[in-house]
Amino acid sequence: MLDTTDAVAAGAPVLSVRDLGVRFWVGGEWFTAAENISYDVHPGEVLAIVGESGSGKSQSSMSLIGLLPANGRASGSAKLRGRELIGMPQSQMREVRGDDISIIFQEPMTALNPVYTVGYQIVETLRTHFDMGPSAAKERALELMRLVEIPDPEKRFSSFPHQLSGGQRQRIMIAQALACDPTLLIADEPTTALDVTVQAEILKLMRDLRERIDSGIILITHDMGVVADMADRIIVMRNGRVVEAGTSAEIFSDPQHPYTRQLLDSVPHLGANVRGGALGGVDLAAMSEDPDHTVVAADREAETAPLEVSLDSTDMLVHPGGESSDTGVPALRLRGASIEYPASGRQKAFRAAHRIDLGIGPGEVIGLVGESGSGKTTIGRAALGLLPVVEGSIEVVGTDITGLKNSQLRKHRRDVGIVFQDPGSSLNPRLPVGESIGEPLLLHENLKGKPLSDRVEALLDSVELPRSMRNRYPHELSGGQRQRIGIARALALKPKLLIADEPTSALDVSVQAKVLRLFSDLQAEYGFACLFISHDLAVVESVAARIAVMRHGHIVEVGPSSAVISAPLHPYTRRLLAAVPVPDPEEQRRRRETRDAMLEATAE
Repeated sequence: MLDTTDAVAAGAPVLSVRDLGVRFWVGGEWFTAAENISYDVHPGEVLAIVGESGSGKSQSSMSLIGLLPANGRASGSAKLRGRELIGMPQSQMREVRGDDISIIFQEPMTALNPVYTVGYQIVETLRTHFDMGPSAAKERALELMRLVEIPDPEKRFSSFPHQLSGGQRQRIMIAQALACDPTLLIADEPTTALDVTVQAEILKLMRDLRERIDSGIILITHDMGVVADMADRIIVMRNGRVVEAGTSAEIFSDPQHPYTRQLLDSVPHLGANVRGGALGGVDLAAMSEDPDHTVVAADREAETAPLEVSLDSTDMLVHPGGESSDTGVPALRLRGASIEYPASGRQKAFRAAHRIDLGIGPGEVIGLVGESGSGKTTIGRAALGLLPVVEGSIEVVGTDITGLKNSQLRKHRRDVGIVFQDPGSSLNPRLPVGESIGEPLLLHENLKGKPLSDRVEALLDSVELPRSMRNRYPHELSGGQRQRIGIARALALKPKLLIADEPTSALDVSVQAKVLRLFSDLQAEYGFACLFISHDLAVVESVAARIAVMRHGHIVEVGPSSAVISAPLHPYTRRLLAAVPVPDPEEQRRRRETRDAMLEATAE
């Protein structure tokens, strides 16, 4: 640990950053990623650094612990308890990393070593920084795993990263980061890819740990709801510079810079389409007590109060207007459909969706929400014929595809498009994006030459990208641009049904707002029906007429978006809504207290 006896006076900041700059040597010249960054972090304080991708927030923080790539250089000053970090020799920096400064990375699956068990990786951190034997290190590792509430830590100690859920991997990353009780914790997008309920648990854990070890925390994120939940102070970055700084209350209630206002305006507000405005005006504790709503349970034991429905109930609760009223041929219709992942080797068949009843009318957008593993993506894959329906039936645009072979599904697939969660990995890195967009047209319509080129350019126009971009490769585009390419490719054959699988989960809020606006415009232009799969309820509410909620492979509730958001019938839906952070510090504090009370009541 750093010697802090005379380095700083009591109450002084943990970290003082002055005129920090980060540059990269690219193509024979220096490229500035961040400049003139100055801030302080005090013990027990959370400083949020917000901004879009490329604003310099991550690189400026990585420079503090010497994790810039070989072509990167940091300048200025960053003092941890009075000791200069910028220019510190790597031999000394290795002692600081993990001991005095720890980091929670955005994606634990890539940050954790896949060939070692998670327990071993925590033990390795402990034995690197402390003089302790294997048995003592294991006991401490198990203690840390209990601290972050890993279920059955003795068993999970011997698990590999791929055997844990995303939330569990993130908890392991936090346990490893806190192994040495660091003075400063850097959390780089720690909840971006997590479901709202898991995200709420991780944020609660970080708040508890801040109070326990009194560390300073730098929170790097573009999720303004998370910022409202966690941050004491905020700095807003754009194009490598700090454009505004202040307390959380000041930034949210009275933002001064136009970019800050634009950032906050881009945030989708849960409940914005509900009578009375944002969800902040809805009493979470009184949800589902609206006398205008009734419950229709699958077992016909209706007339029972929704509050009495068990969290494990598989009965579907239906709001008035919860079924599609369109009399045309449904774009998608599942009747009692059960969907399985087939057996493979020693792996037994796994039933991921049970007795699903769901219909999507022509041109209708329905949102499908729930936690990871609830079966949302399974339904989307089944609609494409990629997973078998073992019970019941599934119809796509009037055709029953249950039991069809791959050769028979080829014609059907031209009626269904899909937008993937990660366009970077779904686009062929060896092909220019223009060829990726044109590939479905070549395969299904045998278009070639100028007709194919004209269609590709028209699709680029429709997603508001310059035609010259057709010759670029995926890695040369930003995340938002790649997602637009994915949408253009999905719409190439003018499908009647579009499966949008978490299409905006990894995008910055301002980019997300543009993609959602584009999505709405294209839906109005093309008239396709859409199954919009997401764990972000605010996003789903902004695009979908109806919402279906999934849990453990069952649809537990379905209804008009405004009804599901304002008066959820199922206790699980209420839990899901209570976990959504809102971009208002005071309202988020109230919601957090209500959620904690709700969970305590459930536990009793």
